[in-house]
Amino acid sequence: MEIYQGWQKKLECQPVRFLARDLNYLLLEARKVLGAYLNADACDLVFIPNATHGANIIARSMQLSLDDEILATDHEYGACDYAWEFVCQKTGSNYIRQPIPLPVHSDEEMIEQFWKGVSPRTKVIYLSHITSPTALRLPVKRICQRAKEMDILTVVDAAHSPGQIPVDLQDLGADVVFGNCHKWMLSPKGAGFLYVRREVQPMIEPLIVSWGYHATDEIATGSEFIDYLQWTGTHDPAAYLSVPAAIRFMQENAWDSVRKECHALLMNAIEQICDLVELSPLYPLDSSFYAQMGIAPIPNSALSNLKNRLYEEYKVEVPLIQWRDKQFVRISVQVYNEQEDIDALSCALKSLLPEVRV
Repeated sequence: MEIYQGWQKKLECQPVRFLARDLNYLLLEARKVLGAYLNADACDLVFIPNATHGANIIARSMQLSLDDEILATDHEYGACDYAWEFVCQKTGSNYIRQPIPLPVHSDEEMIEQFWKGVSPRTKVIYLSHITSPTALRLPVKRICQRAKEMDILTVVDAAHSPGQIPVDLQDLGADVVFGNCHKWMLSPKGAGFLYVRREVQPMIEPLIVSWGYHATDEIATGSEFIDYLQWTGTHDPAAYLSVPAAIRFMQENAWDSVRKECHALLMNAIEQICDLVELSPLYPLDSSFYAQMGIAPIPNSALSNLKNRLYEEYKVEVPLIQWRDKQFVRISVQVYNEQEDIDALSCALKSLLPEVRV
């Protein structure tokens, strides 16, 4: 927050100099740090406000035709689902949500289930690295490898990945990846990124057309991809410029160890709640199907009532998810969480669930 507010003060002290003279260089330096963290060239990265923004840029850039298919899973984030739905409705293409049933047992099982949705009309594969509703880590790398063999474009939503798990964009092998820095990377709100493989960049269109469309020498970056997307009008870039500080913070605080400790606490939390409700976990507890975010099943309940009472009566804020015919609580464990937080959730559920069952 100190770094973030410091950038805001610099902006407001001399906004013309900051935005017109200094910003391109400052953003380049920030992208270099982010690129080193994600193993990507700074010229293939651009800052965006959030992952949903990235989904809209990519969905609207696709030259889709009647009956083209975009293949996703039924675990995707609703707002990004809507971006694809909107574009498909305009173009006559089809957004296919291939079911991946829970519980899951192996990557092979998920891959084969997902690949049943591939057809000769599949133009884009879009899927989450770590899903939002089910916190499931999908075998994205192997799906991208298989898609490449069939010349299918791959788009990955990494909203929950950076900071929660190691992310190597070159190893992942996707054509397009967008994600958030303001979730597990601890950056201020409004900091996300879009990565596009160099060969794919010419097909990307700006969501907002601004000065970068005809970039002059004063603002040109040497990359049409960056020019089109980086400048969208006057705005506060402080969140973007604070990303390097967030990365340094993780590096200075042994974040690999932090992630392991958080995962262990989460594993205990899921087991604790499963024992409480007498239901089985939806993925093996000793697996890598989840990291610092995971789900625990609960009996069918009035979720809105339960969520409100959890906060009003116990000051517990936690997502309650209805997914297909299942309900569960999605638990996120960060460095500041302790066993007493898990105990507070368990105690609250033990008291409230009998009163809200349906």
